[in-house]
Amino acid sequence: MKTAKYIVGVAAMALGLASPAYAQSAGELLKGGAIGGAGGAVAGAVIPGLSVGNGALIGAAGGAAVTALTKNKRYYRDSRGRRYSLDKRGRRTYR
Repeated sequence: MKTAKYIVGVAAMALGLASPAYAQSAGELLKGGAIGGAGGAVAGAVIPGLSVGNGALIGAAGGAAVTALTKNKRYYRDSRGRRYSLDKRGRRTYR
């Protein structure tokens, strides 16, 4: 059982170190991890056989992974009502 926890912990750390390259900012990644950790702690308190600490760790890793893999684009509308987002160079990208 301890070996599985170590494997999951190492995988979560590896994902955490690689995630900022995919996330839009480190602050967003930390926010996702905090929200996931809080949800995991609540799940650990409710689910029998899962401690609060383990639930928080699993939730934080899951929240950070989801935040890193989702693309948070902000959409705007032009004068004609069409939706667009901005790319890295500030150019409009229409859907």
